[in-house]
Amino acid sequence: MRAARPLLFALLPLFASCQMFDEQPITPPASPVRLQGELSVSAGQLLFRPCQEQRRFVVNDSGHTGLLQEAAALLDGGKGPLFADLRGSLGTSQVAGADGQLNLSQLYRVQREGHGCDDPNFKRLTLRANGHEPDWSVSVSGKGLVLERPGQEAQALPYLEEQLPDGRFNLTSEANGQRLELWVAPQRCTDGMSGAVQYLFAELRLNGKTQRGCAYFGGARND
Repeated sequence: MRAARPLLFALLPLFASCQMFDEQPITPPASPVRLQGELSVSAGQLLFRPCQEQRRFVVNDSGHTGLLQEAAALLDGGKGPLFADLRGSLGTSQVAGADGQLNLSQLYRVQREGHGCDDPNFKRLTLRANGHEPDWSVSVSGKGLVLERPGQEAQALPYLEEQLPDGRFNLTSEANGQRLELWVAPQRCTDGMSGAVQYLFAELRLNGKTQRGCAYFGGARND
């Protein structure tokens, strides 16, 4: 028993050091944030550069959003960069020439044409939907919605929103002799004219006529 006591005292500093290591705080993973920016390819890597920044992040599609395939299809035979609106967390990367890694969790839209980082209305909008044949667009904010069609004056209308199961919702307005319904559902949707991919499907019902298109959330809404 006496021989064991020196050994016990010799091990005490080791136990103390282990306890010190155990008590060190663990850095929590970065919280996902919504970002808009440009996508480009360099050295076989898909890189994301946030709007008004010079930093570039290697894209890791950890959320299995399909962005890599969507970007490859849009970049095929054409020049970049693309515009993307997405959600993910930023971390470190070992890839040379990259400032970090973007761990992607949600994709809102990716496109070659149209407003991107230069969209002056994005931050105040909650939703934008549009379709073709004939062309139409609906822009929604906290102040109301605006219906636009070629050859006609833009119409500003009040609306009511109804939440439905499975992330679906609809907006309705009945004013100025118009009966408008906009039904929106989470579903991959491709713009037939531009090839842009958005992750909301929209159906506009206007005075009994139905037109289909795509939609995306504006900067004022993060569903």
